[in-house]
Formats: sequence, structure tokens, C-alpha cells
Amino acid sequence: MTVRERLDKLEPRERRLLGALGAIFGLGIVLLAPVGLWSHLRGKRAENQEIRDLIDQIYEARAAVAERKAKRDAVVARYAKPAPPLATFIEEAAKENGATAADTQDLPEVPHGKRYSERSTKVKIHKIHMLALAKTLEKIEQSGYPVAVTRLDIKPRSGDPDSYEVELAVSAYDRKADAPAAAAGSAAAGSSSAAPDKEKDL
Repeated sequence: MTVRERLDKLEPRERRLLGALGAIFGLGIVLLAPVGLWSHLRGKRAENQEIRDLIDQIYEARAAVAERKAKRDAVVARYAKPAPPLATFIEEAAKENGATAADTQDLPEVPHGKRYSERSTKVKIHKIHMLALAKTLEKIEQSGYPVAVTRLDIKPRSGDPDSYEVELAVSAYDRKADAPAAAAGSAAAGSSSAAPDKEKDL
């Protein structure tokens, strides 16, 4: 018996119920299709947003790495030219401004970590005018070397206007050069090749 024959044998009430059921089923399909499509698009949108966020993170990380590299390059460039002997350097700066460095004393070198060290020199200057002192300090600070005036003691001379006794300390900061990559690689290779022999000895 075919489906049509079965439908023909149904009573009118059963046919109406079957029609209503079919209409509900069709309406469900019509309503569920947009919902499914919207859910699919929402999932794709979320996936695309995750990809965008990942790309943004990559660009931010790249910018941070570039910034760190720029800072490191600036530090390396600043310390690329070490300061000359400080006693001579200070004396020349004072002479250019009509003063003389009377007494100089080199202080012990102080290490700062594994890469940096500090050299310091104390200097006494007699009978220097304030303008000459200011120009001398300016020349030291703006010399382009990694130096700094770390101590400054100024005493006016009694009975002598605009004349001062000055004691100052200047520090120079030196940076050790980076170890060559090739040397580091050969050292690592040498240590790894030496390890088996050591084990044999044990």
C-alpha cells in the first residue's frame, strides 16, 4: 500500500492533525535554519577575533622586542667610547676655562655586576671663579663619554669675591665587550666533547 493510499484512508480529523504536525515541522525547519546559521557565524566571528587578538599580541611582542633592542643598542653605543684617564680629562676641562687642577687622586675601581666597572678620580681646584667652574662641569657632563660628577664640594675663599676652593669627584663607567658568539659556541662544543672523556676517567 502506497503512502497516498494510506493518507486517503485516514479520517478527516486525522488528516487535519497530520497537516498541523507537518506545518509545525516545516515551521521548525524554517526557524531553526537561521538560528543554526547565526550560531555558525557567531562561532566564526569568535574564531576570527581570536586570530586578530593573536596577531595583535605578535605585533605588540615585536614592538617590545624592538624597543628592548633599541635600548640595548643605545647603551652599547653610549659605552662604545670609553673615557680617557680621568685626571688628564678633568685637568684639560679646567684649563680650557682658566683653572688648574691642583691635586688629583685616583680611587680604586669598583665593579658593577659582570659587565660594568666604575673608575673615579678626586680633584682639588684652587681659586676658581663660579662661571669657570660651571663651564668646567658642563664640559665634563657633555663630553660624550660615560662620565658623571659624583661629588662636588664648593667653599668660598674669605676676602676674595667670586673665588672658590673646589673638590670634586668624577666617575667613568666602562662596559666590557660582549663575548664573540663563535668563541662561545666553540667553548660549548669543547665542554661537550670533553664530558665523555671525563666520564671515562671516572
